[in-house]
Amino acid sequence: MDVFSPATQHWFSQNFIALTRAQALGWPPISAGQHTLITAPTGSGKTLAAFLWSIDRLMWTGANVDAAPGVRVVYVSPLKALVYDIERNLRAPLTGIARAAEVLGARVRLPRVDIRTGDTSQGERQRQLKEPADILVTTPESLYLILGSKAAENLCPVHTLIIDEVHALAPTKRGAHLAISLERLAARCKNDPQRIGLSATVRPLAEAALYLGGVREVHVVDAAEPPQLDLKVTVPVPDMERPPPSPEAPASNPSHGQLYSREAARPAQERGIWSAIYPALLEAIETARSTIVFVNSRGLCERLCQRLNELAGKELVRAHHGSISYEQRAKIEEGLKLGSIRAIVATSSLEMGIDMGGVDQVLQVESPGSVARGLQRVGRA
Repeated sequence: MDVFSPATQHWFSQNFIALTRAQALGWPPISAGQHTLITAPTGSGKTLAAFLWSIDRLMWTGANVDAAPGVRVVYVSPLKALVYDIERNLRAPLTGIARAAEVLGARVRLPRVDIRTGDTSQGERQRQLKEPADILVTTPESLYLILGSKAAENLCPVHTLIIDEVHALAPTKRGAHLAISLERLAARCKNDPQRIGLSATVRPLAEAALYLGGVREVHVVDAAEPPQLDLKVTVPVPDMERPPPSPEAPASNPSHGQLYSREAARPAQERGIWSAIYPALLEAIETARSTIVFVNSRGLCERLCQRLNELAGKELVRAHHGSISYEQRAKIEEGLKLGSIRAIVATSSLEMGIDMGGVDQVLQVESPGSVARGLQRVGRA
């Protein structure tokens, strides 16, 4: 921690017992200006490891002079939902360090944070063009659009690029497109920006480092640990080829309002083993304080949410996917954290990086498709 200012050290010591392994191994190369790839388990403080040095640098380098307008730090996430979560999570260190500096009698400059996604309004984009924040939190596609607009001039002062969830980008066409955007951005900057990549599951590390840095040498911080999992594979019927017949659908309950008034239009029989899956899921949800149920499509997400609520006779679970507005997703996530919502049925919208607090269990319906994706989802608990 001695690489940080006294105010930052004071804030950290007041909020954390000790450095995580990702932070202890990551901060020396990051503070030395090296391009760095950090792989560490979910909940190991990777995001703070990537951001804290940049935050500390922003708050102190501009404290005694008026910094010229422009973006200094760009954070790129493959998911819009994660972009908004990161913006929320940055508020704590920014305000906390500012208060610590005030206590210590030091003068700091509080950096501002902008979000740019496909949901950003035209008015907000114009505001960002004229008054760019110090930190820009965005997606690969939005970064590409910025680079082709007038706002690209605001990226010239960038000194740090943070690429989250590298494993989700490196092997894809979308990741290749982002790599081109990163090179375009670097060509605009006064100095080649430092690149920091983050992932909980990326392998092989050498290939991931090559993706992150291109021709640049990348310092790899391997803080991975064997996952501590209590994992079960459950089949809710004795014979999947001969599932029991589904029971008659329950009658609609007018007291439950519009959510359940569609029950009359539902077929009385449901094919396959779904009639056994619903009660098994409901029983598992009711035994825990908070649960995330992962599915592989938006259609199944909505259907499963509706069936579970019908079976429970109340609104026990909420759906979470990319077609739901950011404001609604934020309310749903906060409800699970506070305990007002018992469970969330989600697609990949909750798969990566989002801080969901103390989730007791994760239930995966059907195969997640890959080991890496399964580990990401299980890591939410």
